[in-house]
Order: sequence, then C-alpha cells, then structure tokens
Amino acid sequence: MPALELDGIEARLLGVLIEKEFTTPEQYPLSLNALLAGANQKSNRAPVLELGEAEIAAAIERLRRKSLVGASHASGSRTERYKHAAGVVWSLTPGELAVLAELFLRGAQMPGELRGRADRMSRFETLEALSTTLEALRQKGFVQRLEPLPGARAPQWDQIVAGREAAPLLRPVSHPTSTPTTSAAATAPAPLAARPESAPLAANPLEKRVAVLEAEVARLAKLYEDLAR
Repeated sequence: MPALELDGIEARLLGVLIEKEFTTPEQYPLSLNALLAGANQKSNRAPVLELGEAEIAAAIERLRRKSLVGASHASGSRTERYKHAAGVVWSLTPGELAVLAELFLRGAQMPGELRGRADRMSRFETLEALSTTLEALRQKGFVQRLEPLPGARAPQWDQIVAGREAAPLLRPVSHPTSTPTTSAAATAPAPLAARPESAPLAANPLEKRVAVLEAEVARLAKLYEDLAR
C-alpha cells in the first residue's frame, strides 16, 4: 500500500484534480467551486454524489496535510485554487495517474472500459499497454485485480488507496419517491471503496444502475396504484 491512504471524499477530489489537469488544463488549478462541480458531476462518476461545500473544503485541507494537494492564487485574483501533487508524492507516470484517477472516479472496471475512459487523459494504444500500466500500479500497491463478474471473461481492476476501512460513507444522489421513508435501507449511503472478490454483484456500477431503474419502476407502479384508488 502507498504510505498515504485516502478516504472516499479525498479520493474523489484527487481524481477530479488529476482528470481536470489532463482534460481542461486551461482551467487548472481548480477553485473550490470547480472542485465541488467536478466531485458532483453526473457524467463519468460512480456513484453520483451530492457533496456540500463544507465537505469539499474539509477534504481539501486533509489532502493538503498529506502533501497531495497545494494551493495557489492566479495573478490578480484572490480566489484560492488547488492542484494535486500525486505524481510527485507517489512517483507515478502520467499513464499511471490517469488510470488511478479513473478508478477513483468510477470504481472497479474491466480493462476495456478502463482503457476507453482513461484514454482521454493518457493515450493507451493497446490493451497490452494498459495491462503494463495496471501491473506497474499493482506492484506499487495502488490497485488490485478482481475476479471476473458472472458471465464476464475479463477481470476487473480497482484502486486500493481508499480502502473500506478508510472510506467514509458517501451520499449518492437519491431518487425521491411519492411516499417518504425512514427505513435504514432507504437512507443508508454507500461507501466508495475497493470491492473484494467476494463482494456481491451489486457492487458493480452496472448493477447499481439496474437497481436504480428497478426502484424507479417500483415507484411508478406504486404511484399508479395510489392514483387508481
């Protein structure tokens, strides 16, 4: 394992900083508002979150104490902006940073998925090139290989910097229903953490999306029954 472990919010923010440095360098370093928008972004994020400004600021301060994030001021501006130092602190190449950021942002993925998503940050000409990067990250203690999901031939890979013990519970975006509920199952947030090989299939982002769709169908059916009465 790396000498520095992260919690779930820290991992999300570090992933955002790495991503934006690659994809929108003209807007990098990022302001607190830009970090907030990037952390709660609805595309290329799993789970989609609703973090508040206070949570973002607190996590940034924790990352600063770990020397993974630094602050700067643009010329003539009072707005503090933030940049990461993960490549220096962890001695990672641009390709390794891109892969790690994508795992921070979306969780466990198969190599084909990971290559397609990380390629926008660092070019991977072949799956073999990605595999070489993943193996380098594994040897450095940043990622682990997971068993293939049922029905799939390819394994998944996940980051292990933000482990289950270190990750706080995050709040995925909720889907409101017609009848409020206070059950623990309905209100408990999900952790952003590495999935062990024995974890249930629902830990896969695709399964999460299926579960959300099933819940929405159930909600609409209940609403129809209520209106028909």
